[in-house]
Amino acid sequence: MQTRSERTRRSLIQAGGRQFGRHGYAGATLDRIAADAGLTKGALYFHFASKEVLAEAVQREGGARLASFLREREEHGAPPVQILIDMTHWLIRALREDPLVGAGVRIAQDRMDGDPPATGLYRAWDHEVLRLLRRAGEAGALRAAGRGEGAAALLWTTVCGLAAVAGALPAGELDRRLTALWDLLLTVLVSQDEAARYRTHAPAPPGDLAGAA
Repeated sequence: MQTRSERTRRSLIQAGGRQFGRHGYAGATLDRIAADAGLTKGALYFHFASKEVLAEAVQREGGARLASFLREREEHGAPPVQILIDMTHWLIRALREDPLVGAGVRIAQDRMDGDPPATGLYRAWDHEVLRLLRRAGEAGALRAAGRGEGAAALLWTTVCGLAAVAGALPAGELDRRLTALWDLLLTVLVSQDEAARYRTHAPAPPGDLAGAA
């Protein structure tokens, strides 16, 4: 059971996510965040010493939701390449539906020249892409081209591009384009026979988004 202090902290993280997502890192002032949470600025400072510290907490929460999604897929025995596909579909859905994930990406985009913690969600994504490609390679599921640095760079560029255009296209169109993109990417990553094993469209949505609390 959450204590009052824990509930207050979570309320501030949620409010921070909404404000960072709407106004970006620069525009999301501490006054706005405290007002959104229905708390005083003093209460905010009790939990977070600065806007930067709060932004890092928002990004960690976004990363935790990504980790929760990946854990669920791995526990259900999905192969690494399928998890990579589903992870990109998860991101598109999360950017539309989960303010904390969207805020984490917005913060990372706004502060690409900042210290490493400021790009935490992108770093978490990059780490997972590399880990899953490594697992797929060890399982013999990748072509030679899929085991090199180029494959990781291609997937990284794909993720950054998707995050940039997620709000500019209707959900259905973006999902269709992502499916078509994976139909092409699989020809690079895996053999023709292996490509038929994988579902490239979005999985059926779960009851909630990656265990979001």
